[in-house]
Amino acid sequence: MTAEGLPMVVPVEGLPARVRIHEVGARDGLQNEPATVPTEVKAEFVRRLAGAGLTTIEATSFVHPKWVPQLADAEALFPLVADVPADLPVLVPNERGLDRALALGARRVAVFASATESFAKANLNRTVAEALTMFEPVVARAKGEGVHVRGYLSMCFGDPWEGAVAVEQVVGVCRALLDMGCDELSLGDTIGVATPGHVRALLTALGEAGVPVSVLGVHFHDTYGQALANTLAALQHGVTTVDASAGGLGGCPYAKSATGNLATEDLVWMLRGLGIDTGVDLGRLVATSVWMAEQLGRPSPSRTVRALSHKDQ
Repeated sequence: MTAEGLPMVVPVEGLPARVRIHEVGARDGLQNEPATVPTEVKAEFVRRLAGAGLTTIEATSFVHPKWVPQLADAEALFPLVADVPADLPVLVPNERGLDRALALGARRVAVFASATESFAKANLNRTVAEALTMFEPVVARAKGEGVHVRGYLSMCFGDPWEGAVAVEQVVGVCRALLDMGCDELSLGDTIGVATPGHVRALLTALGEAGVPVSVLGVHFHDTYGQALANTLAALQHGVTTVDASAGGLGGCPYAKSATGNLATEDLVWMLRGLGIDTGVDLGRLVATSVWMAEQLGRPSPSRTVRALSHKDQ
């Protein structure tokens, strides 16, 4: 471990006092692994993440196994972690996925939309409008059951096929998701091309369109090394929910240029230095990511994991 008292805490005016980390490693991280992780290992991963103090841990996805075979064990996994003391959101692509999740007692679900036509076609085999139409009954039914609904929005800052994505295009889909009843929106930089000015511009435009910052989370990938800078820009704008993946696991199976998510450990290190509370025990989190890296047979890409574990995993 590093020397005691580091990082030195130096708060910056205007930042939130607390940030909720939406941990996505067990779902978004493991779904992009070439090999399927055993169900028992996934369950232990979730338990260790909760033991490190994470209070929102995305557990799995009720997508058809044909499309995401790495998460084909959702029915077997969810009962193994249902007693974990954390919120356990699951991804539901359609009404059938919602049926499966509700049958197991899931109380938090997420739908996955796209800001661009190309990615909507690649990921959902639908246009943006058709995908939103598909989600309407899913969200309505979930809300009718008293279930919290998160709306993911991919390609908010750039698309591998279409290039730059107009801010107003993203705002329009965000507004549609919120209007259909989503409680929370996650703005995804799926291929990691965002920069801080772009982040601020999108958040400003969303505010002007009546989308409160309190319902927004950010989901950055570190393809160009911008994830922490973009996160800081979002925090300065008032965002208090940040998606991250333990050990930096993950990418996107439908966007080959998408590299790993922002590593939870790197995020916690920055937030700790800023004096922002997360409730996360960094030592236990690092140990969890080292353990998972051993299960996967490769080192963690997280710089903080490497620095604090002092070994090549």
